[in-house]
Amino acid sequence: MHIEYDARWRARLQGAGLMALFCGTVVLALEGQTQPAQAPQTSPAAPAQGTAKPGELGYTDTPPIPGQKWRVHDVDRPQAPLVTPGASPGAPPSDAIVLFDGKDLSKWVQRQEGQPVEPKWPVREGYFETGAKTGSMMTRESFGDVQLHVEWAAPPQVSGSSQGRGNSGIILMGMYEVQVLDMHNNLTYADGGAASLYGQWPPLVRAPRPPGEWQTYDIVFEAPRFEGDKLVKPAFMTVFWNGVLAHNRKELIGPTLHRQAPKYNAHEAELPLTLQDHSNPVRYRNIWVRRLAGYDGAPRL
Repeated sequence: MHIEYDARWRARLQGAGLMALFCGTVVLALEGQTQPAQAPQTSPAAPAQGTAKPGELGYTDTPPIPGQKWRVHDVDRPQAPLVTPGASPGAPPSDAIVLFDGKDLSKWVQRQEGQPVEPKWPVREGYFETGAKTGSMMTRESFGDVQLHVEWAAPPQVSGSSQGRGNSGIILMGMYEVQVLDMHNNLTYADGGAASLYGQWPPLVRAPRPPGEWQTYDIVFEAPRFEGDKLVKPAFMTVFWNGVLAHNRKELIGPTLHRQAPKYNAHEAELPLTLQDHSNPVRYRNIWVRRLAGYDGAPRL
């Protein structure tokens, strides 16, 4: 008779004097017979890449998918690129460009009189802090369509109110801002709070943490497209704030502005990412970005 071994059986069998261990194998003596206990059943491992049998990777006789050049389960359709996820939640995946790893600001610059200079924002223990009144900071590299991960914290010492409390901003392409603001027991105008698309759209919900606690933005940004001076596709933004959906592919009406109506003007396909200095000591850490491509390896339209 085979009996699966677990902690409950072990307690019962030890009490009855019926269990013996031999070389790591559980043996049960029952009615004068000894039988090894069956090992727990496990699911077979998924086949490694390249081990599929003929005919398992698709078909050539299926109908076409409407609007695509591929058939259903097309054997010739390219596989998606393989990306290794981060080792822990929020850690950068293998194809990410790490913009701040807790050590230095080598991926960033500031500008004085139109010229790039080394950043003056202080780097502390694994994070950096907005250098109050030294100016905003931007990436050395330019970006268009991206997935962006940013962690930030408002000052632990509460000071000010409304827009004067833990204010900064994450400005895609230097023009399209997701607002950073301490919103814990602090109200401001609806389209200017944390996670708002500044001056255009309040977030779907408010999901703030208290001052001093680390907060996360996970952003998917689709840059606008122009043909000459003509806008052919507006920008779109998806934002998760502390894991909660704040914007679901929301269309931007133009660059985000203070007390001005937005309007698109043609610009480059890629521009630097900017972090705003609003004279409040906001902290940042663990910033990384992924360039986004289209399906089947095609450029994004």
